[in-house]
Amino acid sequence: MPAPNSFVWYELMTNDLDAAEIFYGAVVGWTAQDSGQPDMRYTIMSAVDKMVAGVMTLPPEVSEAGGRPAWLGYIGTPDVDAATAGVKQAGGAVHREPADIPGIGRFSVVADPQGAVFMLFTPDGGDPSPTPPGMPGHVGWHELYAADWKTAFDFYAAQFGWTKDQAIDMGEMGIYQLFAAGGPAIGGMMNKPDMVPMPAWLFYFNVDAADAAAVRVTANGGQVLMGPMEVPGGSWIIQAMDPQGAIFALVAPRR
Repeated sequence: MPAPNSFVWYELMTNDLDAAEIFYGAVVGWTAQDSGQPDMRYTIMSAVDKMVAGVMTLPPEVSEAGGRPAWLGYIGTPDVDAATAGVKQAGGAVHREPADIPGIGRFSVVADPQGAVFMLFTPDGGDPSPTPPGMPGHVGWHELYAADWKTAFDFYAAQFGWTKDQAIDMGEMGIYQLFAAGGPAIGGMMNKPDMVPMPAWLFYFNVDAADAAAVRVTANGGQVLMGPMEVPGGSWIIQAMDPQGAIFALVAPRR
């Protein structure tokens, strides 16, 4: 099994970059700064002084193919080309072959064998280190809605060294399998409910309190889809949609 690799970056592709900057600044507390890339507008969203995510306009070719605003996650790897080949060999798809971002690193866009899209990334200058999950404004949880979580877990374990943590029986909704990447659990996998059209990743951003965050979502034009709801361990979660239609989630230590 390979050495564990975790998520290192998050990216929102949207059809209204200005509105997204304002919305997530108000809801999550991020500050926005242009990355300075010469050939495209790419906004860096930061919590205090640490960069968390990027925001960019949905590429025309993605829109023309039916793509909608969405959050995507980057999994760090020491060799993007080898990892991309591994995903393809294991039955996954390659949506964009490995390419360089000058001065930043090398990336590819792939999907697991069930269709959930994610990115692979190797930075210039060494391996990125993930942020501790409890830090405000950072991603505190990663959730995969799979067609079959058991085979999905086998794929990610083989590719990235993930291991099983606690398994939670949710009754009619089935098993919720927590997974780890060399430390405490960083996320969970489950079979997707019928309302979720296809397998996908969902990312939870840390906030201070769930009720206040839900108010911020709706006050700024978003929609709360579920919650606030208490989950095992005592945290409170919200699942929501931003004004452009991208699905995201929030997690807080208190209601």
